[in-house]
Parts: sequence; C-alpha cells; structure tokens
Amino acid sequence: MAIAPVLAGIMFSLIPRGDAAFLKPAAVLGAVASALSGPRAVLISPKAPRPGAPLRVLAAFEADAAKIRLSLRGPTGDVEPHKTKRGGGPPFWVAAEFAAAPAGKFAVVLGEGRKEIEVDPEGLGTGANGWSRAGEDLYAAWIEALFAEADERSSWPALHEVLRDPSRNLLHGHLGLGEDEASGANAMEMTPDCADNPYFLRAYFAWKLGLPFGFHETSWGTPESPPRAGRLRMGDPSSGTRSGNPVPNTRRLLALIKNTVHAGNGRTALRADGTDFYPLPLARNALKPGAVYADPYGHTFVIVRWVAQTRKRPGLLLAVDAQPDGTIGIKRFWKGNFLFTTEDVVGEPGFKAFRPIVLEAGRPRLLTNREIAASPDYGDFSLEQEGMAGDDFYAAMEKLINPEPLDAEAAFEDLFRALHEQLIVRVDSVANGEEFMTTHPGTVIPMPSGKAVFQSLGPWEDYSTPNRDLRLLIAIDTILEFPDKAARDPRAFEMAGKKTPDEVRRELLALRKKRAAELSITYKRSDGSPRVLTLEDIFGRKEAFEMGYNPNDSVEIRWGAPEGSEELMTARRRTPASQVEKMKALRPWFRKRLRPAF
Repeated sequence: MAIAPVLAGIMFSLIPRGDAAFLKPAAVLGAVASALSGPRAVLISPKAPRPGAPLRVLAAFEADAAKIRLSLRGPTGDVEPHKTKRGGGPPFWVAAEFAAAPAGKFAVVLGEGRKEIEVDPEGLGTGANGWSRAGEDLYAAWIEALFAEADERSSWPALHEVLRDPSRNLLHGHLGLGEDEASGANAMEMTPDCADNPYFLRAYFAWKLGLPFGFHETSWGTPESPPRAGRLRMGDPSSGTRSGNPVPNTRRLLALIKNTVHAGNGRTALRADGTDFYPLPLARNALKPGAVYADPYGHTFVIVRWVAQTRKRPGLLLAVDAQPDGTIGIKRFWKGNFLFTTEDVVGEPGFKAFRPIVLEAGRPRLLTNREIAASPDYGDFSLEQEGMAGDDFYAAMEKLINPEPLDAEAAFEDLFRALHEQLIVRVDSVANGEEFMTTHPGTVIPMPSGKAVFQSLGPWEDYSTPNRDLRLLIAIDTILEFPDKAARDPRAFEMAGKKTPDEVRRELLALRKKRAAELSITYKRSDGSPRVLTLEDIFGRKEAFEMGYNPNDSVEIRWGAPEGSEELMTARRRTPASQVEKMKALRPWFRKRLRPAF
C-alpha cells in the first residue's frame, strides 16, 4: 500500500480492501473547523476488520487536534470508542479503540464542534506514490504512541517487547498473522543495536502498511572523507512467500539490516544525495517523532516525544536508543546524552529524517535533496547543522525545548535528575559486565587498540562502557559548570531577578552541594555487598571514570574505588598491564571529552 499526498481540505483514508489499501477523499459535511481543514490522514487497523472484533483508528493532523472526536457510523447508528489517546504537536494525533467493528458498511467520523467529516472505508481509487506527508505524519504519530507513557526510567529487554504490547502498538496484529504475539510460528523477535534501531522501526511500519523501504550499504568513512552510500538494498516486506506469508521475508530483511547497517549510515555528508537520511532544520515542526539523531561518535537516537515546558518544570525532548545487548531505553536530550561536534570527526552528525522513497510506475526512487526542499509534502531539507559550533547547537535546541526563560534552580534540579538517571543506567551496564566475568572465570576480554575501543564487536562491545563513560564525564562537567554559566548570563534565568552574578553563583553552588549529598546510586561489590555512592563521591572520582570502562577490571575499580580504600579490598580482578597501557594512551581523549576520529 502506498500513501498519496494529503492536501489541505481533503481527507485521505488509509483503508483495507482485500490485499491492497485504497484512498478516497472523504465527504465533507458542512464547513470544517481548524484541525479538520488542514492536512491529515487516517489509518484503520487491523488491515482486514472483522465485524464484532476490536478495531483501532489513528488520525494524524498538522493542527491542534485537542477537540477532535473519533467515532464509527454503521447501519445501526454511531459507535463510540471505549478508549481514546491524544498526543503530538506537530503532527497532532488522536487514537481511538473500539470494542467491536460494526457489521455491514461503516464509516469513520471525525468531528470537531458541530462539524464532521466521514471517511468511507470502502472508497475507490488507489494511491501508488510511496511515502508522502500523510505517511510521515502517521509514522510520527505511531512512534509517539508507542512510547507515549514512557519516561527516562523506561527500558525494555528488546524492541519486540514494546511491539508486543497492544496498549502501546497501534499496529499490533495489523496483518492478522500473529506477528506480534510472544509465541507461535509467526512471532517476531527484534533486537537491534543503536544503529539498527531506527531502521527496525521504519521497516516495521513500512511492512505493516506495505510502504517501500530500503537502505544503503555504506562505508565507514575516514576523517578526510565521510561515509559514502553504496548499493541500495530494497526490502519487499509486504510480499509473501509461496505460502502467502510475509513473515519469513520480513525476518530476512531485519537480519540483513543487522548485518549491513552501522553507525556510518547515519553520518553520511549532509549535502549528499542517494543516502538513507537527509538533514533537518533545528525547528520544532521538523523534529518530529521518528526523526533520527546521529551523534559524531556513532550513537543513534530516535525522537519519540516532546514534553512541553511549564512554569514549574523545564521541557523535555525524549528519544529511544538501543544497546549492543538489544535492550532499548528512553533518554532525554541534553549535553550528557546527545553529543555534538563537527570538529575532528568522521562524517557529519545531527538530526536527520529518512529520505522519502516514492513509487513511479511501480518502481521505487529516493527523492533528492533538491526535491525534498521543493516538495509541498516535505520542504524541510536544511544545512543549518553543517559546520555548526557545539555551543550554538545546544543553544538552539535549548530554545526549542524551553522557549521561555528557565528558573535557574529548576533548570539545575533538572540537570541533576538527568545525571542521576544516567548513573542508574550505568549501574546496570557495569553489573552486566561483572555478571559475564563472574560466570566465565579466568576470561580476559580482548581489548581493541586505539580508537577501536569505541567501536568494536563481541564481548568488548557488549560489556565495556567507553562511550557511556565519555558521556558521563560530559554530564558531570555540565553540572559542575552550571553555576558559573548562570552567573555569566543572569538574564537567561528567572531566579536572577535583581541579584548580582555573585549571588546567583553562591545560591547555585549551595544547591549543588545539597543535591550532590542527597542523590546516590548503589552498586554491588564483588562479594555481593552493596556500596552507596553519592553524587559528591562521583564528582570526586571524575578522573577515575577516564579509565573505568574496561570489563576486565572488577566492579569496584570501574566505580573509581580509591587505592588503599576499604571499598577496593573486595576487588578480585585487574585489567592486564598491556591493556592498562592502551587505556593510558587513550586517556587524553577522555580528558578532552572527545573521541578520536574514525
């Protein structure tokens, strides 16, 4: 199924009919209100509704849909949903769940005030244009709904754990094949790493709706030459085998992604055509759920949700990432998670979107940058991030996340919460490495040489933490530097008022001391005993984290236990001397808070 462009004033419904889906302009009853008059799209799931069986409707809009109602209109009257969810902005969306689809012919009714639009699921006319604004809006809405109730403490053992949850996944069971069940012949398992995760999400959505999906074999690149896209691999997830079952094809497609896609796919040159992604402007209406952030050192995030700023709390931009062991979790945008620099890196990082694939005479084609910029469906190609200074990047993002001046104390508290969450995640990561080493006594995990410590395979990738610890050091710096930053620009913070810079600094330093003593994490030592570390302890051990990423060291060493301390007495392993020398050679990069270029 392809999605045709959605034009202002016209509703196109994505609807099932046999093996294909059809698009039909809806009947407009009377004048339309604001949300109904703009671009919008509707998705009905499952693909083949059955009378009396549950039915879901997802409607996406580019205007505020807070007052939009969804219902079904059948031969016996209107049917109201038993559950409704809302989100977005933009795109705004409304998702409704109905306990039972009506028997006979029915329509989806969109209402706002006294105005209504009917969408006829048995309309005529097919769309054969591939991805468009309608598909992108529905994709963004589906991504946000998937993680709508998640926060920074949310994590799952694998992506398939999220997709198997019908309360989250609006496309759960869309094909009626048992593809989202935990067991059965068609049960799907999805364990992407961070580079694969955006592709798995996009491929899954495309598979369910029959949209074109593809990716490129891409080089790693060098400091002199960014990664280059090579052969385009087009999936055909909607087609079936001889048995008519598309699940085996989709499994093969996901396996191909895992074996082909890497961090270089996200860091191709911003100006390059024929790549998987194109660069976005740093604008709220462009950074939608589903947009991808490729950092300069190879980590990748997918935006899932914006949380608006309030008078009492700063705003949030939340994203999902995946780890080498397949776990996925929610992260907030801040300097401690989202690294950005354009100096001495391989390729070009930043916020990007999947390059649209359109269908012309049934054949797929990727839009060029020029076409995206000129397209009424897109128009969001931008080189704003090209060569951008890190400070300018973070300042621009801060204005998007918090349009109004922040209360300095609230902003500082928020930074502490973000650092604390980062440390809690590190507790689990280090514990996973300790468990592996404990259950494999005598094992020494080989350590790559030089910059390869940041980008490797096997147990080193699974259990070392150089990328995480580099981010942790940047996060600690952000906390420690904040009082001086606020004092240098007191007009940026409401707390300042008529206070002098010295007064601002003193009050924030007092708050830092208080919160650093109150917040703590607990890790298990080698003998199983708990060890509590306050954030003040963590600050004091900052330098130890420059060499705390090696899983061959006992957990106490990885948490910076001082030499000669009681805490260190339970340590049972130390990294081989040869690896210590390798780590010392890399330490200057950690001190500079940079990774060597690949």
